[in-house]
Amino acid sequence: MITSFQDLIDARPPWSTILILYLRCIAIILIGGGVIYWARIIGIVEWRGHFFWDMPVALQGATVFFAVLDLVAATGLWLTVSWGTVMWIFRCICQIVMHTAFSDLYGRRPYEISFYLATIAVYVALAYLMHRENRAAPG
Repeated sequence: MITSFQDLIDARPPWSTILILYLRCIAIILIGGGVIYWARIIGIVEWRGHFFWDMPVALQGATVFFAVLDLVAATGLWLTVSWGTVMWIFRCICQIVMHTAFSDLYGRRPYEISFYLATIAVYVALAYLMHRENRAAPG
């Protein structure tokens, strides 16, 4: 029975389990994003008043790129394989570069960039805590 804050801390699952849950939550977000990108491509959803075939070529390329990359990265994150994490971080870096270095083409999105940096920081912190816990485990 949990009667104090220390009991709550002691009752938490291992950091590896928390990391897996975190990666699967990110995977769900990426699946949603991938579905939205595909909905734009096939003409169900507009983007800022334009359908896919009316978008500039740069936006069409980015839409197709992220439609594929989101679902591939989501699959890898859900399966908790190393390439999934690499694809997800690559995707985040691509979005950050798009909205900073090429903001004249893709627009500025400081909140989106902050979200990507925060999610990567949380991942790094959880991976560090998992690594530290695994090193401290007897055996």
